[in-house]
Amino acid sequence: MSRCVRVDLGERGYDVVIEESYDRLSQVVRDRRRIAIVTQATVDRHVGGLVRAQLSAVGVVHQTFMMDDGEDAKSLTTVEKLSRSFAQGGMLRGDLVLAVGGGVVGDTAGFAAAAYYRGVDVVQVPTTLVAMVDSAIGGKTGVNLPEGKNLVGAFHQPRAVFVNPLVLHTLPDREFRCGLGEIAKYALIGEDFVSSQVEGLIRRDPATLAVVIARCVEIKAAVVARDEYERSGARAVLNYGHTVAHALETATGHTLLHGEAVAVGLVFAAHLGAILERVNPELVATTEGLVRGLGLPTDAPAGLHADEILELMARDKKSAGALTFVLDGPNGIERVENPDPGAVRKALAAIQVEA
Repeated sequence: MSRCVRVDLGERGYDVVIEESYDRLSQVVRDRRRIAIVTQATVDRHVGGLVRAQLSAVGVVHQTFMMDDGEDAKSLTTVEKLSRSFAQGGMLRGDLVLAVGGGVVGDTAGFAAAAYYRGVDVVQVPTTLVAMVDSAIGGKTGVNLPEGKNLVGAFHQPRAVFVNPLVLHTLPDREFRCGLGEIAKYALIGEDFVSSQVEGLIRRDPATLAVVIARCVEIKAAVVARDEYERSGARAVLNYGHTVAHALETATGHTLLHGEAVAVGLVFAAHLGAILERVNPELVATTEGLVRGLGLPTDAPAGLHADEILELMARDKKSAGALTFVLDGPNGIERVENPDPGAVRKALAAIQVEA
């Protein structure tokens, strides 16, 4: 069954196509002169042939450029390398970048596309669950610095997004479960549509995945349509749990994967909301139960210290000069700046960050 979710941005709107093939990809790219496929070796072995077959079927000239694996590859060095490869391959302003991979590929290739020729089109083909439900949608692109995650980037909306749930069977268990961290976030920022689907998600049932992915995309698309550039504050809801998550990723040298860090961040946000008396303490138990049920951690890795995490959170790109969190409360999920420092440290202690 095919599902299509529209990201409604007027003339710049686009479709997120969710189906068990890439058959519609050729329709979107058929008029392009040249296409640069950006991917990784492991992804290319599983998906590259399927994608290239669609391009060859309509006679589009294409080249494949490889990125390294891991968050370290999500860097300005990689953007320069890709941009130079585009230039050497004859890419012009009317050509297109096809990002085939997880969040590392999508974020980096998307930023390279945003910068090259001051902006060439990009189509996202996410191959991880994290990318399918979150990072490939909404136009956020960027790379990391040693000082923090995603500190350099641009808003650059794709022309289309193609999600094939069948490719999720190629993921290692840990990487697949990372996507469940983002799915838990979507369940906690609105109606819980996940708890009833846990068994099917863990089995990677394609029909269950298609339903859950589509719902996550619908939620994100609606938020992005209201606040594309994060100016009104409406898009802040999508960062629920992420301030601590990004700090944990940086502090662990990215050995704690993004979805795992988000899961811990969701638990932290529930604790902080309860400590600040913004939410009923029962939210902590609800959050921990959902996260554990999806096989994700509820505590930070051992050996992390509050001072380091606080410093990293203060540098978060969403901080606006203050220590900023996204928390649930009487008015729903919203930005909260400079909460009581003692409460923050108490919430960090609750996820086993050392004083």
